[in-house]
Amino acid sequence: MINITLVCAAGMSTSMLMSKMQQSAKQQGIEAKIIAMSEAKFETYEEATDVLLIGPQISYMEDEIRSKYEPKGMKVAVIDMIDYGSMNGEKVLKDALNLLN
Repeated sequence: MINITLVCAAGMSTSMLMSKMQQSAKQQGIEAKIIAMSEAKFETYEEATDVLLIGPQISYMEDEIRSKYEPKGMKVAVIDMIDYGSMNGEKVLKDALNLLN
C-alpha cells in the first residue's frame, strides 16, 4: 500500500485531483491510499505518508515542507502546474510513484 497525501492552501482543489488519482490507481490495480488536506491540517496528521505532494499555489512553501518532512522519510514534490490545472490524476499519480523508485 502506497500512502500519498496532497496538500494545498485549503485542501479543496486538491480534493478534486485526489479523486482523479484514486480512479486512475483503481483502473491500474495500484493499491494506494490517496488523501487531500490543507497544509495546516497536515501538521497534525499522524497516519503514514510515503509521498507528500504540494499544490502549486503553495509552492513557495516547498523548502520549508521539504526540510520538515523529508527527514521523516517522505518523498516531497510540487505538483506540476499544468497537470494540476487540467486535473490529470493519471499523470500526477505516475509522478508520485516515480518518486518512490
